[in-house]
Amino acid sequence: MVKGLYTAYTGMINEQKRLDVISNNLANANTTGFKKEGTTSEAFDSVLAYKIKDTTDPVKARNIGKMSLGVKIGESYTDFSEGSLRVTDNTYDLALTDKGFFSVEFTNKNGVSSTKYTRDGSFTVTREGNLVTKDGDFVLDNNGRRIKLDPNAEIVFGKNGTIYANGSPVAALGIKDFEDYNYLEHYGENYFQPVEGAKLKNAECDVLQGYLETSNIQVVSEMVQMISVTRAYETNQKLIQTIDGTLDIAANQLGKI
Repeated sequence: MVKGLYTAYTGMINEQKRLDVISNNLANANTTGFKKEGTTSEAFDSVLAYKIKDTTDPVKARNIGKMSLGVKIGESYTDFSEGSLRVTDNTYDLALTDKGFFSVEFTNKNGVSSTKYTRDGSFTVTREGNLVTKDGDFVLDNNGRRIKLDPNAEIVFGKNGTIYANGSPVAALGIKDFEDYNYLEHYGENYFQPVEGAKLKNAECDVLQGYLETSNIQVVSEMVQMISVTRAYETNQKLIQTIDGTLDIAANQLGKI
């Protein structure tokens, strides 16, 4: 079998994956607190180098012929860099100045609740006085409890996360951080959830009232990458068409001679 077909095929699959990620980033360019994602690729030469240096099985020979000669989809990653701040002057719009996340109680369709983390500080207060996200999820305090406020009181959020109602402290925002962001995964648009091995720590950031953090996506940069990905996809597609043409000649023309 012609390996060039599979090499070009792996290239198309890789570019399709990259295009899906870029499209998702562009779709969330205006999502508050969204963190863009990216993908990595592994070429044949780098994978081969790992195979050669792999000493976990020194006795048995490895059949390198089973390795794909094309590109291998590596892993997806999240860029946790901070987005720019936008002034709203709304009482319940909050932004964090450094690394850290707001703690939120999320309930799925099955009624199971769990703690998620987000940079989206566009909150509001219900009639019952619960501080919630725009999707209705409860914002948690530093003890993991729901925050309840007086809707008629003058609410002020201190830089350290303390919440004041008419000048008196009533609660403190549950702002958390993680030692290693590799143990966080995206959940939905702008929620994150810890995976096994994640370790919480105290967040060292300030809370700004009347601000929101925009997404950290540069639309122009994403569009340039999209054009590059599209051209790479078309190149692999043309390679497959060229190889298919040579096989047609070999089978239907040279075979008759």
